[in-house]
Amino acid sequence: MNLPNTRLTGSAAQSQSQSQSQSTTISGLKGLLDGYDLGNFFDEMFDARGRPLPDREALVSLIQSMPPADLLRRQHSIERAMFRMGVTFTVYSDASGTEKIMPFDVIPRIISSMEWSHIEAGLKQRIKVLNLFLTDIYSKQEIVKEGIIPEDLILSATGYRPECRNLRPFNDVWCHITGTDLVRAGDGAFYVLEDNLRCPSGASYVMQNRMKMKENFPQLFAQTQVRPVNDYPSRMYSMLLEMAPPHVDNPVVAVLTPGIYNSAYFEHSFFAQQMGVRLVEGRDLVVDDKNVVRMKTIDGLERVDVLYRRIDDDFLDPEVFRKDSMLGVPGLMRAFKSGNVSLANSPGTGVADDKVIYAYVPDMIKYYLNENAILPNVKTYVCQRDEDREYVLAHMDELVVKAANESGGYGLIVGPHATQKERDEFADRVRKNPRNYIAQPTLSLSRVPTLIDGSIEGRHVDLRPYILCGRDSVYVMPGGLTRVALRKGSLVVNSSQGGGSKDTWVVAGNGHTVADA
Repeated sequence: MNLPNTRLTGSAAQSQSQSQSQSTTISGLKGLLDGYDLGNFFDEMFDARGRPLPDREALVSLIQSMPPADLLRRQHSIERAMFRMGVTFTVYSDASGTEKIMPFDVIPRIISSMEWSHIEAGLKQRIKVLNLFLTDIYSKQEIVKEGIIPEDLILSATGYRPECRNLRPFNDVWCHITGTDLVRAGDGAFYVLEDNLRCPSGASYVMQNRMKMKENFPQLFAQTQVRPVNDYPSRMYSMLLEMAPPHVDNPVVAVLTPGIYNSAYFEHSFFAQQMGVRLVEGRDLVVDDKNVVRMKTIDGLERVDVLYRRIDDDFLDPEVFRKDSMLGVPGLMRAFKSGNVSLANSPGTGVADDKVIYAYVPDMIKYYLNENAILPNVKTYVCQRDEDREYVLAHMDELVVKAANESGGYGLIVGPHATQKERDEFADRVRKNPRNYIAQPTLSLSRVPTLIDGSIEGRHVDLRPYILCGRDSVYVMPGGLTRVALRKGSLVVNSSQGGGSKDTWVVAGNGHTVADA
C-alpha cells in the first residue's frame, strides 16, 4: 500500500504496527468480548495487546458487565423504534422490497478529542479550497491556465455545468453542506476517500442514532463526555439564513424535495421539521415575471428566499437542464442568476466531487492556500494518464477501480476479491473510457467491534462528517455518520450493499458537557 507519510498522534501512534502483527484473539475478558478477534487490522477499540485504547475503557467495562441477551435486546429495541419512526431508505433494485430500515449497530465508535481536532482542521481546509476552486473554474479558470489541472478533465466532468459560468453565489460559497468520506488505514491515520458536494445524505441518521443511544444507555453517557450533535439543525438553519439575498430582511427558507419516492425522503422531511420550515416539491413553487420564487400556500403565494435543495442539477430547472424533468421548477435558474433566491448547494458543485478531480485536491490546496493537505488523499491513479492507466491494467488484481461519478458502492470493482473474468471485463471498460475511471490501493481499513448474530466481531468502517460552510465560519458536526460493513470481510459500507451505521462519539474537550450530548 503506497500512502503518503502522516504523523500519527494519540492512540493511533500506540498501535501503528497493529495491522502488521499476527491475528490476535483477546482472552480473559468477560461476556461477549471474550475471544474477540483483533484480526490483522487496526482495531479502534483495543491496542495490539488487547487493552482498551484511551477513552474506550468505560464502554468496554459496560459491555463486559452486561448480559449478552441485554445488549441484544437493546439493539432490537432501537431498530424497532427507528422503523416505527420511519427511519428507512429505499433500494430500488432489491426484489424483496424497496423500503428498508437502516441497519444499526448498538456498539458506538469512539474518536478521541486529539484525533478529532486533526480531522476537523483538515475538513475546514478542504472545504475552503473546494469553494475557491469552484469560484475559479466558473470564472477566470486560473488553475487551468497555470497547468495545475488539465482543462479537458474539468470540461468532461459530468458535474461541470457550463450554464454556471460567471455565476457568483452570495459570499462566494458554492458548497454550503458537504459530506466528506474518510477512511482509517492500517497505520491508524485518516485519509479522504471522496468528497460529496451535491446532495449529501445521512446526517439525519446521525441524529436518530444519538437520540436512541441516549435513551438506551443513559449510564454510559453519564460516564463518558461526548460532543453534541443535536444542534446541527439549528446551525444549518442559521447558515441558510446567512446565505439569503442581502436585500431580504426576513428570509423564508424551504427544503426542496423530489418527493416521497426519493430514497432519502425521510431525511428531507426530518430536517424541514427540525428547522421549522416548509417541505416543498417542484410543483409547489412558481417563478413570477420578476424572477422571484414563490410558494403556493392556502393563503396565496409566499416568497421563498433560500432553498435547501435535495434535487440533482439535472432535474432542477427544465428551462436550463433536463427539459423532461417534472421534479424541478421552471425558471429557478433565472431567479438564482437574478440574485432573488439562494440555493444550497449551488448548481455546478458536482464537478468538485468527481473522483478524477478529487485526485487533484492536494494540488488545489497547494495552489490556492500554499499549504500541504492536513488530511491526505488515498493514493489515486487517474486512468486518463497513460502511465497510470498502464499500471492499473497491469495490477487489476491489487486495486479498487471506480467510476468517476457512481456512488452507493456501485460502478466499482475490488480487484483482489473479483474473478479474473470480472477483472477482464472491467479492464475493457477502462480502455474504452479511461476518463471515467480512477484506481486506488485496497486499503487495510480499520475495524470496530460490532454485534453480529449475538456475538461481537470486528467489522470495517468509514466515516462521513458533515460540514456547514457559512459566510464567516465553517462548522463540522462532531463525529458524523459511521458506516459499517456488516458482511464478514466486506469493505463496502453502503446501506444499499448490506452496510449499516453506528453512533459516533467524539470525546469532549474543555468546554463541552455531557448534558448537551
